[in-house]
Amino acid sequence: MPLINKARSHSAVRGPDDLTRLRIAITAFFALDGFVFAGWVVRIPAIKEQTGASASTLGLALLGVSAGAVITMTLTGRLCRRFGSHPVTVVCGILLALSVALPPLTHSAVALGLVLLVFGAAYGGINVAMNSAAVDLVAALRRPVMPSFHAAFSLGGMIGAGLGALVAGSLSPTRHLPALTVIGLLVTALAGRTLLSHEPPAPPERGQSREERAPRRLDARTRGLVFVFGLIALCTAYGEGALADWGALHLEQDLRAHPGVAAAGYSCFALAMTIGRAGGTTLLERLGRTRTLVGGGATAATGMLLGALAPSVWAALLGFAITGLGLANIFPVAVERAGSLAGPGGVAIASTLGYGGMLLGPPAIGFMADWFSLPIALTSVTVLAALAALIGFGTRRAAVS
Repeated sequence: MPLINKARSHSAVRGPDDLTRLRIAITAFFALDGFVFAGWVVRIPAIKEQTGASASTLGLALLGVSAGAVITMTLTGRLCRRFGSHPVTVVCGILLALSVALPPLTHSAVALGLVLLVFGAAYGGINVAMNSAAVDLVAALRRPVMPSFHAAFSLGGMIGAGLGALVAGSLSPTRHLPALTVIGLLVTALAGRTLLSHEPPAPPERGQSREERAPRRLDARTRGLVFVFGLIALCTAYGEGALADWGALHLEQDLRAHPGVAAAGYSCFALAMTIGRAGGTTLLERLGRTRTLVGGGATAATGMLLGALAPSVWAALLGFAITGLGLANIFPVAVERAGSLAGPGGVAIASTLGYGGMLLGPPAIGFMADWFSLPIALTSVTVLAALAALIGFGTRRAAVS
């Protein structure tokens, strides 16, 4: 690692062309992350059959992804401060590509859980590292382009899931997932060269060295603000996790939708989120962060209320799409603001809380569905989206240093 630091120490970002190359490289890592993760997710049924795991033991094994990610996220923030976000992103990209090939090699739920710990660690690590790199670039560009990176993640996930569905009938996981490894290593090699040859850029108005612009020790107010933005990320990710796991069941069970139509529910949500993020930079430039947070939360709350309580399938699908548009830019803005306040450590805190929300959503919806009903349980997404809007309004005067 010291050799990497030495190699990149003489390659500071010098102009718009360097910033453009960095933006393309970081975007490629976001797309790769979504692509690889979605490619793994669509093969879970085949891996379940291969390992002979029951539903409950598979669920426990899948917790390996979550555990690995949560454990690694805080550590990655420290590694980014020590070595820089660029080399850490590249290393995590390599680990992510290699680890996705491990699940087909397992033949028991225990072994699967262990390799998923490794996969989850790489997934959590690259999320913190590439978001930290993106925060630095956003500051240097002086444009709110953070949503475009997350749009690449969403688009990569849609492509990965679509291709995985297409090849699922003809390729076994032992061939499909190693193919993702090859693609991942190629993308990392190409995009990683750009990251390793440039330091993270300094904001033009500051122009300090990397040591001078290292995040200062956080005071209580700043730390509190970072956790507040992490809470906003949690509220957003809660809704995404809830719709991913329960949206199709709601359409099929409560609204009697055809299974094919029910399966399209999450696709409507994901497509709308991708479109919303693609236009996020323009939205932020016109409305600013606070209005984007408040408007997004209010839109998502309205959409989910329609999606959960609508009497018809098509109205519910419309509600899912509106929810996706509303939630699209809240998470990127929250992570960017946390990173602006506290550097990689802030990104790690916000990402960890956000990932916790994605984990909390599905089981919380399940318990509430047992106590009340699934439509009522899904209105909790409305409540948290509205809470995100209120918190966003409450932080309107927070200074970003």
